[in-house]
Amino acid sequence: MAKEKKGRAIALLPIVVFLVIFLGTGFITGDFNSMPAIVGFLIALFVAFLQDRSHNFNEKIHIIATGVGEDNIITMCLIFLAAGGFSGAVTAAGGVDSVVNLGLSVLPSGAAVVGLFIIGCFISVSMGTSMGTIAALAPIAVGISEKTGYEMPVCIGAVMCGAMFGDNLSMISDTTIAAVKTQGCEMKDKFKENFIIVLPAAILTIIIFFVLTSDIQYEASGDMSYSIWKVLPYLVVLIGALIGFNVFLVLAAGIVLSLIVGVASGSIGLAEIFKVVASGADGSGGIMGMYDITVISIVVACIVSLVKEMGGIQFLLTSIKSRIKGKKGGELGIALLAVLVDMCTANNTVAIVMAGPIAKEISDEYGISPRRSASLLDMFTSVGQGLIPYGAQLLSAASLTRTTPYEIIPYCIYPMLMAVSGVVFILFIKNRKAPNI
Repeated sequence: MAKEKKGRAIALLPIVVFLVIFLGTGFITGDFNSMPAIVGFLIALFVAFLQDRSHNFNEKIHIIATGVGEDNIITMCLIFLAAGGFSGAVTAAGGVDSVVNLGLSVLPSGAAVVGLFIIGCFISVSMGTSMGTIAALAPIAVGISEKTGYEMPVCIGAVMCGAMFGDNLSMISDTTIAAVKTQGCEMKDKFKENFIIVLPAAILTIIIFFVLTSDIQYEASGDMSYSIWKVLPYLVVLIGALIGFNVFLVLAAGIVLSLIVGVASGSIGLAEIFKVVASGADGSGGIMGMYDITVISIVVACIVSLVKEMGGIQFLLTSIKSRIKGKKGGELGIALLAVLVDMCTANNTVAIVMAGPIAKEISDEYGISPRRSASLLDMFTSVGQGLIPYGAQLLSAASLTRTTPYEIIPYCIYPMLMAVSGVVFILFIKNRKAPNI
């Protein structure tokens, strides 16, 4: 049997360096845009290269290349680009304006933000990707903010909450699949367990968003016209997701249909169809608008690869496991393990894959049902992913709405309540046996 690699706390130094630089610069200057995330991550990568003295330069390059080449990283980057292309095409075609106007015409005053959250829940559960949900709804959040007076961070915060709801519930989500596979339970059992735990958080989120926005009454004014044809690309994306089509096929269909509608309506010139997909109508969106987040994801994968090789992730895993006592302690340990590994990897799927084997050992030792451990793994990595300012979801939401992650985080209400709900269930709700189905 192969000897387990020893964990080393010092191996987490590159991540600590990034957090100190990224957060410290913002607090000192009062401007969290003063330190671009990519610069902070490159500094952290440089520290990781200097710190790892057990490999030569070429070996380090091989390690990070292997990490970047993982299926999850490549898939995530391609989703970024596809989502950016859809966002650029549908916006140029006038789809966003039409959806906003239609929504404001139908929704009662004060319910627009709540509507964003609920729609986000449906889309994310259907598509199985929080990134695709954010890309689809972020432009609509911008439009609603501009036409109603609601603050932009509130609107995009509602989208973030809806996106994270489905991220750990969807049957086709990579996080759900990873959690189920590592814990050895049935998908349906994990869904039932997970849904019961997060339902109170979702209901409270609806109530809180309604209270936060109830004092702002608006009357739809100006040009509130809309075209069902221009709304069609969004409907196709939503219906395709509900049916369960692959996220890439859904976004590709949305792009093609947006271009057809845009050309037919005169919103997009025939000679501009490739331009709007690449850079949007104003030259700052589309696929090019997602370059930053794509590069950041690649650099983060490089850092995580070296941190893992040096024993940083293993240190977290073994440290938490050694302090667990009893069933409730085991469940709290799995939850803490999930959050910390996600904070270190900035990718909840990768975090589940890394923490899964240790979580399985804990659940077997303390009699925790596989569906419970799978639910906790998935939930608490989503809690971390929905709140860390350097995570792909918040960075993407901020880049699509020209805000900062720190402006959005106070309104990421659902991930916060999901954590509270999860802890309450661990402490007070007995772990039931899996049903015989």
